[in-house]
Amino acid sequence: MQVEHSADAIYKILEQEIAELRIRPGEMLSENSLCKRFGVSRTPIRSVLQRLEQNRFVKIVPCKGTLVTPIDLKIANELIYRRVAIECMVLRDFIRIAKPAQVEEARYLLEVLCQAGEKRNDPDFDLNEFLRKDLDMHKLWFRVTDKLFLWKELTDPQADYSRFIRLDILAGENVPDVLREHTEMMELIDTRKEEAIEDLLTRHLYGGVRRLGGKMFSPEYSSYFQPLER
Repeated sequence: MQVEHSADAIYKILEQEIAELRIRPGEMLSENSLCKRFGVSRTPIRSVLQRLEQNRFVKIVPCKGTLVTPIDLKIANELIYRRVAIECMVLRDFIRIAKPAQVEEARYLLEVLCQAGEKRNDPDFDLNEFLRKDLDMHKLWFRVTDKLFLWKELTDPQADYSRFIRLDILAGENVPDVLREHTEMMELIDTRKEEAIEDLLTRHLYGGVRRLGGKMFSPEYSSYFQPLER
């Protein structure tokens, strides 16, 4: 028996599938297929697609269908810039106020991340689960400094940045860099070297641009990106 989904539930499922690159840029979404998949009429499907378009995940093309948008690298870069600016302040505050138990919690989250990273060559390696463990250490800083609203704003699914960081794991092979940089973050917390925060977080959060490099323009991955303005 098929369970009927609400429009909100359908939106969340499709948003997540696009953000996690399970539905890739350039793919077409068919109203008929979505109606059949979710067991609903066209009305809720159309409202979901309109909402996805408002949030830049898709573009509705009259008489053709709904196209999953490419990643806008300019917007992804601006969102990385915002995250660097905010996280530098949050990590600085965390270093200043964190209690010993909270520092040890950060160390535990690093160990969990490293254990996940050791499985990166396994066929069943889950890149989205690895990303969640990556973000857990960052989220701790925001929780301890009472900035979880900001954390949600930074990490809610977003059409450009959310897909870019997953492509970094998929194509940029970022796991060794991430593990090394998180280890450096832990050392920075232990030594309370506030002056090193900006350099480390800039290198860490812009790492995807560095790792992907020319791959962004290769035949294999150029279709993921909106062509740069000339």
